[in-house]
Amino acid sequence: MYCQVCSALNDDQSEYCRSCHQKLLVVSGPYTLEDQQAFEANPEEQYSFDEHLLERISILEEVVRRTAGTVRQALGTVYKLEQKILVNQTGITTLRDLLESKKIFRREEWSELWESRLDYQLLALEKRERFAAVRDRIVSLYRGQERHAFEECLNAAEESLLAFDVQQAIRLLEEAHQLDPDNHELAYFLAETFFNDGSSDVALKYFSQVLKVKNEHFESLVYSGVLCHESGHASRAEELLNRAVAFYPDAFLPTFSLGAVYAAQGRLPQAVVFLERAVKSEALPQAHYLLGGCCYEMGNVTAAIRHLRQAVDRNPGYQEAHHLLGLAYLGRRWTRKALAAFREAQRLNPNKLDYPELLLLLVEREGEALAVSEAAASWIQQAEDAMRRGAARDALTAYRCALAEDSDNPVLMVAYAMACLALGRESEIRPLIDKALALEPGERVEVSAHATLIEALRVEGKFREGNRIGRSMLTDESSDFVKAVATFELAFNLADMEEELDEALSFAQLSLELAPRELERFSLAALGWVHYKRREFSQSVECLSRSNALGSSTRTLTHLGLALLAAGDRDEARRILEQARAASEDRPLQQKVREALRVGTRLLQTASASTKK
Repeated sequence: MYCQVCSALNDDQSEYCRSCHQKLLVVSGPYTLEDQQAFEANPEEQYSFDEHLLERISILEEVVRRTAGTVRQALGTVYKLEQKILVNQTGITTLRDLLESKKIFRREEWSELWESRLDYQLLALEKRERFAAVRDRIVSLYRGQERHAFEECLNAAEESLLAFDVQQAIRLLEEAHQLDPDNHELAYFLAETFFNDGSSDVALKYFSQVLKVKNEHFESLVYSGVLCHESGHASRAEELLNRAVAFYPDAFLPTFSLGAVYAAQGRLPQAVVFLERAVKSEALPQAHYLLGGCCYEMGNVTAAIRHLRQAVDRNPGYQEAHHLLGLAYLGRRWTRKALAAFREAQRLNPNKLDYPELLLLLVEREGEALAVSEAAASWIQQAEDAMRRGAARDALTAYRCALAEDSDNPVLMVAYAMACLALGRESEIRPLIDKALALEPGERVEVSAHATLIEALRVEGKFREGNRIGRSMLTDESSDFVKAVATFELAFNLADMEEELDEALSFAQLSLELAPRELERFSLAALGWVHYKRREFSQSVECLSRSNALGSSTRTLTHLGLALLAAGDRDEARRILEQARAASEDRPLQQKVREALRVGTRLLQTASASTKK
């Protein structure tokens, strides 16, 4: 027989070729005289169709056989790894329990450190996969005279990522970029990395470097426009996004982002043009919400209602869209629909104290600084600045740095927990509060910690657990300050549960009697909300108006607007609810433009990942 690979002649009983040692899959003997004559007459029919099929089937059988063997081997390896992982996990758990029993550390500290390390390593894995996908393109673009040094930097960066040392990897990649400043793939990888890490200024520098080499680079144009908008450079943001729209007129993200920038500048007609193009391309709820907000500000209530309905239909949990839809309904004097929209918005946004209000409980008097070290105070200031501009990730990073500087400060722990509550990170709050209370801080810190935990439980719908904490604060030894905080928290919880409203009224009245001057507005707000739930609307309006006069907040304004609307004062309700909307915005035009732009950049990341796959 002849080998199908090298055509060498082999014995009929051979299994492998004597020449190339490949498995003999197709058996074919020497040609007969008739075969030879047929071949000379028609050379294209050297092999019959049956022989061709036999060859293909034989190859497939061999592939399946080898694959089955490989799968069996892989399964055996997986089973062994599973057993080893179980043994290791048991050993680690035993070690943790032993160290905890010796009071060397607490379980919460172990969990926090474990989670932070896990997050860091998962981030390193993600960056490693991303770098592996673009490494060959980065190398192929190099045009300098130091290729060896350049590739050494890349190899060392890859090894650092394998060792989960992200910072060292980024430093090495920056060195490689200095050797090849025109390497746009490397610059984009660095820009994307810094953007995801929240380092906006550094990211913008590398995005600009990409655009110097490739002025039509889609992602860099859009990312740069978004970052310039966030840093307050509106004209530069407009220029970059206009270029993106010119190069990619049918893409969703440039038109959406440019419309949002125009909306933030108050250029509503231009914003509407681009946002309408965006929703035709991709009917996302964020785009419909922005478009509805622009139409509402321009007085086109009918169009606003249409787009806001689209937003809530696509995302029923969009609290801001429900609130603005209620205002639009009031513009059409549809009171019942407006009340239903506001109630839905209120249901989606649980009654919780804002970050500045919680901070007031922590300090002795308004305007006093937190009692932390100088290094931690600097980080806290950066965190608060980040929260004011809506950069939640930057705020959390700054707070973690503050805790690293002053790790045993209960005041800082509670302040960080308050920020987590304001940023929707309720899962991180309980460990921080437990750790702060274990340090036995003063009364002010303890009551602030308990109030923060009750507010977090309210957001999660755990009213009864919050009530247990509130009632535990009402001991004979408790001061009037502690009792005032506990009773207004209990009054709010019972009112939201719409249970035991008589007891809720008693708690609210007691809170008002005991509250010091700086807490009086909270007690009045609780009393007004209880009256609202009891359908005593005139008393509710009176209490909430007094609370608002002492200190305005989004929650108090919203409750006052609902009470006025229920009491029949539609025009005043609309005015107050407009104030509530403006109080939660960076700018008076529309709510959370920056958040909407971030949603757009996430869409870009998803689309880019899908395309590259």
